[in-house]
Amino acid sequence: MRPNKMSGARHILGYAQTLRGGGVERALLRLAGEWHGLGRRVTLVIGDATGPLRRELPAGVEVISLGADDYAALRALPRYAKAVQPDVTFCPGSHYTGVAAWTRWRLGRSCPPIVGKISNAVDRPDFGKLMTLVHATWLRQHPRFLDGVVAMSDASAAQLARTMRLDVKQIAVIPNPPAQPLACAPVPGLPPRYILGVGRLVPQKRWDRLINAIPRLRERVALVLLGEGECRAALEAQAKACGIELFLPGHVADPIGAMSRATMVALPSEFEGVPGVLSEALSVGTPVVATDCSPAVAEIIPSPSLGTIVPRDDAAALVAALNHWLGDVVRPQPVSPPGTDSAKRYLKLFDSLTRA
Repeated sequence: MRPNKMSGARHILGYAQTLRGGGVERALLRLAGEWHGLGRRVTLVIGDATGPLRRELPAGVEVISLGADDYAALRALPRYAKAVQPDVTFCPGSHYTGVAAWTRWRLGRSCPPIVGKISNAVDRPDFGKLMTLVHATWLRQHPRFLDGVVAMSDASAAQLARTMRLDVKQIAVIPNPPAQPLACAPVPGLPPRYILGVGRLVPQKRWDRLINAIPRLRERVALVLLGEGECRAALEAQAKACGIELFLPGHVADPIGAMSRATMVALPSEFEGVPGVLSEALSVGTPVVATDCSPAVAEIIPSPSLGTIVPRDDAAALVAALNHWLGDVVRPQPVSPPGTDSAKRYLKLFDSLTRA
């Protein structure tokens, strides 16, 4: 027998493919810990729970490990949802909305409300005309299987509303919770002066743009990229050919320390959802340089005193921006990151759906 919904969402079910790293998964763990701290029961179904983020699993949160790191393993989610009987299921990002649709279809009318956060870019410049059409069509199906749609910024919500053909008031705007410093997290050995990039080593991030820009700068400076991924070997080869110092420490549990010491944080991505790395850098007073990879970037960097936004394919503009922040300029004052009340805002949404 299902619990009395008049009490709200007392039990929340979340899920993820792995704990190898990634902004979506880190945000899920932060939210899960805060929800538990606010008195809710939280269960996480994780395909492979043995990655580096395991150390960030909050105490008190129940974890069901499927023992497999492939996306298909998450097809088991409906079975576990039926077994643990949550009041609401949380889909933590765009990568996982297919699992949400599968769960809705498998459980039918017995499916608890599903809230989905759309974390990826709505407009994907890496898609051709056909894939752009397919992607837009897929997004328009989301309201059929999601009871609540969450965007992480006002600009992202406006884009989603147009694509999904919803009233923007039907989309909740809830930013990711800010990263909390980890006291016991190891800090990699870093050069005395460096430009920092934080993110997976994958084609989307376009770290190659940054490597190509470094030799054109007015002074010699090292490049540090915190993250891991398929492009590691290619980036190492490119850096060697360009004759620059490239440090690849891999995944770092807490990048805040490296951010605070960096000359600047750069994000040369082709596309992003709402890049939290920019907010994290500004929270410690480190200037940022970013491509116009998302409409949310202008929301995060509303003033040139905080950082510089450059066109994605303008190599000269990227070099000029990096040179500016390498010069004798005043570092910005720390900016309080958004999302300090995000866990409570999610709970308010969850409770409204379970009581409906």
